[in-house]
Amino acid sequence: MFRNERCYSFYITTNSTRNVLYCVVTNDLEERIIEHYLSKGNSKTFAGKCYCYWLVYFEHFKYINDVIAREKEVKKWRREKKEALVDTFNSEWKFLNFEIFDSWLPKELWHRKDL
Repeated sequence: MFRNERCYSFYITTNSTRNVLYCVVTNDLEERIIEHYLSKGNSKTFAGKCYCYWLVYFEHFKYINDVIAREKEVKKWRREKKEALVDTFNSEWKFLNFEIFDSWLPKELWHRKDL
C-alpha cells in the first residue's frame, strides 16, 4: 500500500474453527503471520495457545499512532461487532493467508522439519 514507506497493519486472526478472534498490530504482516504459525501450540502466547494463525481481516496504516488507536478501538468491541467488521471485508471468512502469500505454507518454511 505504501511502497517504499513503513507500513503498519491492524489485523485479526482466528483458528481453524473460527471460535477465537485475535486482534493485533504489526509493521510486517507477512512475517507476523509466519510467526503465529510457528508458535502454534505454544501455551506461552495467546495466538499459539489458541492456534490463531489464520488471517481473516487487515487494514494498513501509514502512521503508528493511527494503527495503535485502531487496535485499541476494536479490542474494546464485543465479538459480534468484530465479526461484523470481518464480514464487511471478508464476508466468506476465507483464510487470507492464501492471498497474501504466493503459497501457504510460505516457501521459506518448506525446509523446516518441525512443521
